[in-house]
Amino acid sequence: MVHEDPTELAGVADGFERLWTPHRMVYINGERPTDEAGAGCPFCTAPDRDDAEGLIVHRGERCYVVMNLFPYNPGHVLVCPYRHVSLYLDLTDEETAEFTALTKASLRALETSSAPHGYNIGMNQGAVAGAGVAAHLHQHIVPRWGGDSNFLPVIGQTKALPMLLEDVRQRLVDAWPTQA
Repeated sequence: MVHEDPTELAGVADGFERLWTPHRMVYINGERPTDEAGAGCPFCTAPDRDDAEGLIVHRGERCYVVMNLFPYNPGHVLVCPYRHVSLYLDLTDEETAEFTALTKASLRALETSSAPHGYNIGMNQGAVAGAGVAAHLHQHIVPRWGGDSNFLPVIGQTKALPMLLEDVRQRLVDAWPTQA
């Protein structure tokens, strides 16, 4: 029997809208990347894909910028070295310079593409510091707007994101400064 009214199946509608985010079950279930370089590390494998598939915004010589697969806000990007190192102190001087330059270029691209009111910028080094992928250094750049937090993250452990990752990535690519 085909039901044209979905409320027939579940009873009386409760007035809530649902935000379905099944892709987060991998993260929730603890299926975390390994500490090993290579196939088990998302930051080692992303550069092996084409930019759209790997969600890469920009490639430098020693570091690259990629969309966060589990963003806090639209435009949440990560600056990563290509080399599989876990600590900021492990970067060479050349990697550190490019890491910093790509952070600045990311901010410029975000300013142009979405005009945030502010940013959270930082690294979580080590699992105890909150690093989801502790084995491969990455810096978060999270654009912020006044009023961008609401009850959903606090009550429902859900973040409403008004744009798809692919659309935000394309905006950033289009806005990437020519002089990084």
